[in-house]
Amino acid sequence: MAQRKKILVIGAVAIAAVLVVIPLLLSVIDWNFAKPWIAQRVSDATGRSFAINGDLSLSWQKPAQTEVGWRRLVPWPHLRAHDLVLGNPDWATTGETMATVPQVDFSLNPLALFAKKVSVSKLILTEPDLVLEIGKNGKNNWTFKDKEEKAPSQWQFELRDLDLNEGTIRLVDPVRKADVTTRIDTLDDGSVVWKISGTLDKDKVSGNGKAGALLSLQESGNKYPVEADLKVGKSELTARGTLTNPRSISALDVKLTIRGASMSQLFPFSGIVLPDTPHFSTSGRVVGSLASDDFHLRYENFTGKVGDSDIGGTLEYIRKEPRAQLRGEVVSKYLNLGDLGALVGTDSAEEKKARGDKTKQPPDKVLPVAPFRTERWDKIDADVRFTGKKIVRGEDIPIDDLSTRVRLDNGTLSLAPLNFGVAGGKFVTELTIEGKHEPARARMKVEARGLKLSKLFPQVESMRASLGQIHANAELTSAGNSLAELAGAANGEFKAFITQGTVSKFILEAMGLNIGSIVVTQLFGDRQVQLNCLASDFAVKDGVVQTRTFVVDTEDAIIGVDGKINLASEEMGLTIRPDSKGVRLISLRSPLYVRGTFKKPDVGIDKGVVALKAGAATVLGTVASPLAALLALINPGPDKESPCASLLAEAQKKPQAPPPGKAANGKQAASR
Repeated sequence: MAQRKKILVIGAVAIAAVLVVIPLLLSVIDWNFAKPWIAQRVSDATGRSFAINGDLSLSWQKPAQTEVGWRRLVPWPHLRAHDLVLGNPDWATTGETMATVPQVDFSLNPLALFAKKVSVSKLILTEPDLVLEIGKNGKNNWTFKDKEEKAPSQWQFELRDLDLNEGTIRLVDPVRKADVTTRIDTLDDGSVVWKISGTLDKDKVSGNGKAGALLSLQESGNKYPVEADLKVGKSELTARGTLTNPRSISALDVKLTIRGASMSQLFPFSGIVLPDTPHFSTSGRVVGSLASDDFHLRYENFTGKVGDSDIGGTLEYIRKEPRAQLRGEVVSKYLNLGDLGALVGTDSAEEKKARGDKTKQPPDKVLPVAPFRTERWDKIDADVRFTGKKIVRGEDIPIDDLSTRVRLDNGTLSLAPLNFGVAGGKFVTELTIEGKHEPARARMKVEARGLKLSKLFPQVESMRASLGQIHANAELTSAGNSLAELAGAANGEFKAFITQGTVSKFILEAMGLNIGSIVVTQLFGDRQVQLNCLASDFAVKDGVVQTRTFVVDTEDAIIGVDGKINLASEEMGLTIRPDSKGVRLISLRSPLYVRGTFKKPDVGIDKGVVALKAGAATVLGTVASPLAALLALINPGPDKESPCASLLAEAQKKPQAPPPGKAANGKQAASR
């Protein structure tokens, strides 16, 4: 028994010698001799060049609290190295060096070395200077292992905690045109504070913030505080909240406020395709997961303003292959119609300048020339529903509400349906633009039902009692990179009709230039005229709208319209021809022409016809009684039957259009 105790005592002394004496001896050794070996191990683990150009010293410390059992008795070496240099991969454009560090302190798990793993419990970098770079092919220089490496190293590298003291980190991303430098420092409690400056897609970047310990994100259960104030160009972002359990759906919980000149300007740093808008601000709660295999964020119940309109809803961003997806619903309870002008480029030059749009609308053009940003459309897929419940508008614009479903799918934008409440009726549109083609290809289908004449012309007092309703169908295709280009290359058909309604006699008399009746109407009031039908049929070829049929049939007259409208040059050439059914007093029956451009239309009468009739009256006045002079101004008119049946049958046929990018005759439409 005594012998056994003696053996145990000797064993304990031996173990104590190993745990105390040997580390003590190792600590007084000049460890600079080990620099080549350490450098080679780090180089093997990272796949990069690595060197320790200064002194290397060793001390000992307790192992990490995560160690259990006998492993807690094994002290860990703490190494301090000076003047470290880590190389860049061969493809990097920022130079041969990724990082230089004047001083590094790190603790190694010695037992992990037996498993060919360099396990660092805590890495302290003093005044480090790091350059992080993202290549055009999506690679980055901070991912040390090359997944495509044919013969990977048997050594592994593991980092559990990181402190940066007075560090500088530069991020270079040629794809997003980013060159941003962050000054970062670690406080005593492990949290970090930072300041940022640089450029992103030619916009200035500035900001500051505070966050938790850098690598504590890898530990579940820890709350990671986040505070950030960031400004990119004219956009500002403020975030306050916590990050917890990154691998769960409740990982991120942040109150996010965003302000900017236009939502489209959020694309460079968010990667989310949003439309051009007036100045906006939103505030809401962001929750989601930041896990690499489950990255998704929800901007919940956000509220805000876009221009003079309110906005609210929930949007969800999901990172997936081959493209990320944005989905959700946005609602505006009070939508100012003027705020939609930025979507199609019809806002003023001052408004364009305020949101940073340098597109100049030609002074003689009405159709917007602002180009679509189709190069962004294949960066993300989207499925978002938008509703404008109440439209704030001028009295002359009879739009009541709108709703649409906006989808982006591999570069193809669709608004289907795009519904408007117009003049008491419905305007249903399906619009698709294929952005991957050059120029973009578009297809549009339109169906209008029940548009009331009384609401369509609300400022014309004599129209307020009208019972007529307009119905229309259209199908158009085109190719172009702006609304102006699409209109100028459009092909297809447009049809519209009105049946069994009443319209203001004042409007029809004005079209027919029955001057005497107009005067009487103005003095003694208006009456309603029975409308048998209105039927119109237009052919559209290479941007030229040609009337095939346009007839208004009333109880008093048949009025025809013919001519062309050139959407490319925005020029009009229409003639309106009245043809009375019965005897009308003082009816000049002169055609009315519509000429000029969309910007400066010219409406008038055919002066030649008026001169001939006036001349006839003068001749009669010289050779007959004064009453005979009125004969030339009397319109006997034929007793015509209504052509409504055949006209309406034709007008109600489904319109057709060639494939996008093709002319009506099958030839390729010219690019504009």
